[in-house]
Amino acid sequence: MKHISHFQAFLADTVNLNRTRIDLLESSVSTIQSFIRNSDWEPKVRRFEQQGSWAHGTIIRPVKGREFDSDLLVVVDPVSGWSAADYIKELGKIFLGSDLYRAKTRVWDYCITITYSGDRKIDISPCVFERISSDTYEVCNKVDNKFEITNPVEYTRWVNKQNRLSGQNSIKKCTRLLKYLRDIKGTFSCPSIVMTTIIGKQIEWYEKDSPDFADVPTTFRTILIRLDAWLDKNPNLPRIENPVLKSENFADNIDQTKYQNFCKFIKKYKEWTVEAFDEKDRDKSIGAWRKILGSEFAKSVVLENSAQATGEVRRLVRSLLDSAGAHSSDLVEHVREWGTWILPPEFGRPPYMQPPPWPEAQRVTDSVYVSASWHKTREGPGRVVASGEAVLAHGGLWFDVRVNQGDTVPGDYRVEWRITNTGAAALVQQNGRGGFYLPTISTRRWEPLKYRGVHISEAFIVDRRTEQLVGVSDQFFVVIE
Repeated sequence: MKHISHFQAFLADTVNLNRTRIDLLESSVSTIQSFIRNSDWEPKVRRFEQQGSWAHGTIIRPVKGREFDSDLLVVVDPVSGWSAADYIKELGKIFLGSDLYRAKTRVWDYCITITYSGDRKIDISPCVFERISSDTYEVCNKVDNKFEITNPVEYTRWVNKQNRLSGQNSIKKCTRLLKYLRDIKGTFSCPSIVMTTIIGKQIEWYEKDSPDFADVPTTFRTILIRLDAWLDKNPNLPRIENPVLKSENFADNIDQTKYQNFCKFIKKYKEWTVEAFDEKDRDKSIGAWRKILGSEFAKSVVLENSAQATGEVRRLVRSLLDSAGAHSSDLVEHVREWGTWILPPEFGRPPYMQPPPWPEAQRVTDSVYVSASWHKTREGPGRVVASGEAVLAHGGLWFDVRVNQGDTVPGDYRVEWRITNTGAAALVQQNGRGGFYLPTISTRRWEPLKYRGVHISEAFIVDRRTEQLVGVSDQFFVVIE
């Protein structure tokens, strides 16, 4: 069954970026634009352009504790004698020299990032217009000091054109759904530009008003079926051309390992989607859609068999556990498939886990959020990892913590990390590790990835003056294959 009204509510209430965040974003962008125009940055500003998911209409609400990115392009005339790096460095100096933006500013290879107290950040990218020929756009690569041809405005037009071929803006809505699925489940990793492109290519010009794209659930089913077929034909990472700039290969943003995992889970979610769509029984169909999209889908509906189904899954998981936490390695596969919600409450409290040694303050806040990023080495580049996302047993994770809506931990408070290992190999090697550890650097904790299992990281915040516990994060699950 389609459940069109439930899809509408799910998008509005759970997936789409909400109005409050949009208003804050637009206000911040307006202020940034005025700041740049009124600054003494040398390039003449022609205009500002939205780019990325914000411009494409595929931006989604961030998962709890994470930020959403918005991209702003500053289109400028070339400056005689300037290198590509100069545009980034000089714009960075303007922001770093400002009392308003200094503490919020980071200068990267292609952009300047302004991170706000809350869950949003804005990436500002200089784009040089007609430096080499008419109607050409180039972004600036600071690290390699070179200009790179781009065409984000035309790409946005392509996304809009493909979307207009579908009914009810369903191509964009389904792109949001798949991005939500990626972020909430953490079972696969695929850059948004890659997903947006290959999804957009699943509809042809002659299919305008086709019944295969009539509404959101139908389009979601059609896209997953076609996407799965396309991935089957391309088991090795193919070239994914920018549809408006053939020289640009978006496949450079993903590697073969991540691509193969993406293929695997698209096939799984395609099969589940077809099952949910074709199911004639209302309750069974809603239950099947929740298997894909999570419990927030059709959350107003109470299913008669939902408690029974949840109990059956959790009984299966309990059968893989023992009181010592030396669970079967099959648990990793079940968590990869279903998510961490299947873990029973007692999983997060094994007997060897040490309790907090500090007395609790009168109020202990839970507005404490753990984030993680995977790195091959401590000093190397990394990528964001979600709680419950499966990772391989090499490299390590940097854990960090924020409070309230993205603030850093104030100086009068310190962070301690409780790291708990589960699984037979970890328990044999580390004797039931479940104690407290100081940060490696500042508030951040480095943990190498070694043992297959579902492990737990938690942040505890202690008042240095009173030695009382004032904040505790949710458990962050690390799934090591």
